[in-house]
Amino acid sequence: MIAITFALPAESSEFLSRLDAKSRFDRNGIRTIRGTIDDREVEVMHTGVGEKVCRERLRKFVDDQKFEFLVSAGFAGSLNHELRVNDLLVAKNFSTVDLKHAQLSLSNVSVHAANVLTVPALIDSSEERERIARESGASAVDMETEFIARACAAHGIPLLSLRVITDTPNQPFPAPSSVLFDIQQQRTHIAVLARFFLAHPNRVPGLVQFARRIARARKTLADALVEVVRTM
Repeated sequence: MIAITFALPAESSEFLSRLDAKSRFDRNGIRTIRGTIDDREVEVMHTGVGEKVCRERLRKFVDDQKFEFLVSAGFAGSLNHELRVNDLLVAKNFSTVDLKHAQLSLSNVSVHAANVLTVPALIDSSEERERIARESGASAVDMETEFIARACAAHGIPLLSLRVITDTPNQPFPAPSSVLFDIQQQRTHIAVLARFFLAHPNRVPGLVQFARRIARARKTLADALVEVVRTM
């Protein structure tokens, strides 16, 4: 069995559509989705966003389980001008599987290997991205992989961190992080989102472009994950 984690269904929906023989499963109170890619069994779990919920769900998910390996999949933000929107990234500082093997399994696409930093919140400004890059030496950020890596290390599960870039210093989020996602509630408040864009109509084209980027990123990530499952 191969485990694959995403933060949210917004990241996983395209990949889940590729699974055959899908079924819902309850693992220690955590709802997961099982299915197959060719003859390989896969179990998908959503960690939620941020440390608290991610650590709690991971603990239940991996407890006493013998996964062949786990893929921490999802979106990431670039901290520099080298990683662009829709680029695939393997986090070399968190991944414990053979990265050469992983990159060979994705030989038909370009995959960057670089350090990823797990941060507590979405990063709004280009200046903040540049500061974090300078101080950490990382090339990209996410909000879960560090905690997934700790859980995998504690249970002896090999980890591959595979992320797709959705935002960069030149193509940031279309609204402040507090508008886009409420970490405490683990959801986007549509009323808050609507009020912001009604008050800032000049930002609406950016929101439309961001939605298109996300749709493309989901497909890029799903394509890559299918190849990883088939070949690793």
